[in-house]
Amino acid sequence: MTLYLKDCRYLDDATLEITRTDLAVTPGTAGALRLVPEVPQADELQADDRILDCKGRFVTRSFGCGHHHIYSTLCRGMPAPPRAPASFTEVLEYIWWRVDARLDHDMIEASALAAALQMARRGVTFCIDHHASPLHVEGSLETIARAFERCGIGHLLCHESSDRNGPEAAEKSLAEHERYLASGRPGLIGLHASFTVGDELLRRSVELARKFDTGLHIHVAEDRFDQEHCQKKYGKRVAERLRDMGGLESGKTILAHCVHCDGNERKIIADAGVWVVSNVESNQNNNVGLSDYDWTDRVMLGTDGMHNDMLRSARAHHLCCSTTGGIGYDEVYRRFRNVHAYLAQFPGIGDGANNLVILDYDTPTELTNDNFHGHFLFGLEALHVHTVIARGRVIVEDRRSTLVDEDEVLAYAREQGLRLWQALER
Repeated sequence: MTLYLKDCRYLDDATLEITRTDLAVTPGTAGALRLVPEVPQADELQADDRILDCKGRFVTRSFGCGHHHIYSTLCRGMPAPPRAPASFTEVLEYIWWRVDARLDHDMIEASALAAALQMARRGVTFCIDHHASPLHVEGSLETIARAFERCGIGHLLCHESSDRNGPEAAEKSLAEHERYLASGRPGLIGLHASFTVGDELLRRSVELARKFDTGLHIHVAEDRFDQEHCQKKYGKRVAERLRDMGGLESGKTILAHCVHCDGNERKIIADAGVWVVSNVESNQNNNVGLSDYDWTDRVMLGTDGMHNDMLRSARAHHLCCSTTGGIGYDEVYRRFRNVHAYLAQFPGIGDGANNLVILDYDTPTELTNDNFHGHFLFGLEALHVHTVIARGRVIVEDRRSTLVDEDEVLAYAREQGLRLWQALER
């Protein structure tokens, strides 16, 4: 099967060169993209070939999310916490740890379906998710994977291991990682943060990552408390502890946030070649501070569960880094696209050139090879996403999912959201 895109303004995501052309897209995780002079005539098409007329719209590579918490999907409009949080640790205690402790299979599935649907409609075809459901662990990753796949979204998943819920919950989280990765699924070894992860859990997580040739996915120095706790208990800072325990030895490791890393830690992280994910909107929402990221080339962008829109995350990153040290438009775009460089470490994961977004971008000014970055930051929005192609298959067409019944997915999410809210009020 070949999908032909007729009459495109193709924007190469690497060179930013715009070419008026037709495209041939082949399916699968090893599928490809070719520029062709014209689509075949009707009598030259194979039975399962398709021609999609882009009518001069822009076509470029689709988007990826470097750090998400899809379990937060049902929290929009939820009941207020029992008291107003006065610190980051109280935000966790009164909001997020109360939420994740109440999640069950149906809530997790509904969260994943709704988030995946919203990502697809916003041009996001791949998500690196960090899941937490400490009292409903077994099978949670497979539940998310299947929900994502129903909506056409590629994934790299992990479960949030932590000692905060006791040794039994930590054991179940390690077992869930082992079971999921042993099934052949690609994934990471998830950890919450240094201040809820003891040495034994960290050691075993590193060993599990080695066993499956993967990396850790952990929150690092999101708030100052993470550093204060680490220095008091271990006599070192968080990045130093991770280095000394083997947590930085894989280039597949992801460190989320890194807001409060000092100069020595920044060097440790940069020299290790691990990846850092910026989530500035979440940092602002939680009032933990902001940081620049000009100390490492391996920085990508996430949402931290705030939303599903990576164009919005890129704009927020630009505005943040414009105040913390200055940043060029080209560097924001490079960080936006770095998720593809990260995912290239996982052969066959399905983040190749046959993942595309067709943009109905009604710009009032010319978009050229030389001024794309300005349009990227100040023009392009999720509302311009018209059609989305994932692994060579159309998953959104004319702004509607081709794979799932959107009304059914959202009704299910609302039903499970009410169940979650009722559990929070008990």
